Amino acid sequence: MIRLVLPFFLAVATVSAEPLRLSDSQAAEIGQRIWKNECAGTISGLTSWNKSEEFPSLGIAHFIWYLEGKRGPFEESFPGMIRFLQSQGHSVAPWMLGPCPWKSRAEFMADLQGARLKALRSLLADTVADQARFAAMRLEAALPKVLLAASPADRPRIEANFRRVAAQPLGFYALMDYVNFKGEGVAPTERYAGKGWGLLQVLSAMSPTDPAMPAFARAADHVLTQRVANSQPARNEAQWLPGWRNRLATYKQ
Repeated sequence: MIRLVLPFFLAVATVSAEPLRLSDSQAAEIGQRIWKNECAGTISGLTSWNKSEEFPSLGIAHFIWYLEGKRGPFEESFPGMIRFLQSQGHSVAPWMLGPCPWKSRAEFMADLQGARLKALRSLLADTVADQARFAAMRLEAALPKVLLAASPADRPRIEANFRRVAAQPLGFYALMDYVNFKGEGVAPTERYAGKGWGLLQVLSAMSPTDPAMPAFARAADHVLTQRVANSQPARNEAQWLPGWRNRLATYKQ
């Protein structure tokens, strides 16, 4: 069981934080959990491109890498993650630091057993703990963004819900996983019918009196179900909802 103490303090509006520090064992355990959530813990799952998406999803947290010259509604995270791995002393091929080399899903799938993607999978399989540390960096920056995006009246309740979750044995894992899974919820582009599905929306929807982890999981289920209902039918996002719910169940185990 993961038991983590958040070694930082975040003040509303004037937010500053010391870096989150994971021990080697904590980073490895959380990384394995996220890898299982996103890729079923498989090597092949580390390099994916879903049929309904316009970008590849790479690494234990399926970090997004947009095609050269293209952008989408979600936050791109693979370039930052691969630069972080390089900063930690890992050998990163030059092409991984450049623009996305594939022009389409068909081209990516044709290259799936090629030298580039084999090398990338090898790197990603060997750097699970450091990918988790990168995920922790994103969580470190998440609460300031969430609080500044919320109305002043809602900030105390949102921060209290964040801290209630963070204080639980699985809380740090759940917060890290959800932010890397569905984002902070502050980007205007990450909306369907004006409704977001990130950490901001989950913390806002949490019951203030129910136990923290079930309340967090139920609120996440609510906003993700709402996302599917508001999505374009052509995206067929309903196909993902059972898997998303299985993932949320791990926050309570």
